[in-house]
Amino acid sequence: MFTIGDFARHGRVSVRMLRHYDATGLLRPAHVDPASGYRHYTAAQLARLNRIIALKDLGFTLQQVRDIVDEKVGPEELRGMLRLRRAELETAMAAAAARLVQVEARLRAIESEGHMPTNDVVIKSVPAVRVAELTATAASFEPENIGPVIGPLYDELFRRLDSAGITPTGPGIAYYEDAAEGGGRISVHAAVQVSASLQVSAPLQDGTPLQDGTFRILDLPSLHEAATIVHRGSMDTVLPTVQALARWIDANAYASTGYPREINLECPENRDDWVTELQTPVTRP
Repeated sequence: MFTIGDFARHGRVSVRMLRHYDATGLLRPAHVDPASGYRHYTAAQLARLNRIIALKDLGFTLQQVRDIVDEKVGPEELRGMLRLRRAELETAMAAAAARLVQVEARLRAIESEGHMPTNDVVIKSVPAVRVAELTATAASFEPENIGPVIGPLYDELFRRLDSAGITPTGPGIAYYEDAAEGGGRISVHAAVQVSASLQVSAPLQDGTPLQDGTFRILDLPSLHEAATIVHRGSMDTVLPTVQALARWIDANAYASTGYPREINLECPENRDDWVTELQTPVTRP
């Protein structure tokens, strides 16, 4: 038998944790000296300890851990619990990775402060263009809210266009508006240029996104003046480019009059190789 200190060292846990497991009935000592109260454990109990630690690290509650190690949970139920926990962990990891990308984008934006683009920004007029689009609403204009909306919208839009036998004739154009319900929510438009011969859909009466999932054909209005800049790389890293454009607009006595459009010039499978033109409508005050 091992003393509680020896067992803790072999199990790579703390003595305090073993005392807690004893108090909760999760892992009782094999023997307690009646005179001294010293706890003793056997090597065979390491197997139960390993299962407790593994399940706890997976995020199960102590009650769930107790039910599992005491075999109150059947094999099928256990597999279901483990699959669910795996999905939860994968979701948390994806969210953490997305937050890390945004932190890195903010750091690059901070590092680029004071470095004003000179030849990168072009003022130009943008003609009207006929597009097919799907719309949805995002909680805010923050990247972590826009990304999960715009991607699936484009996937669904291209699927529906293919089913309808419509071939895009130009690049994708993502654009944004304040949602009718307010509260900082954003109407997200995933659009792509299509033939001018296609019939324009009936206008929406209240400005809300379509609810039946069918795409809409419309003429995206022209921009009399737009400050434009080309971003190279994933849209997850667009923030430094956006803010460089904003500094140029301010330094050159323009004022922006709306959200920037995102023109998808090149969208290969590797998102780091994307080329996107940002078009911010501007005016001189």
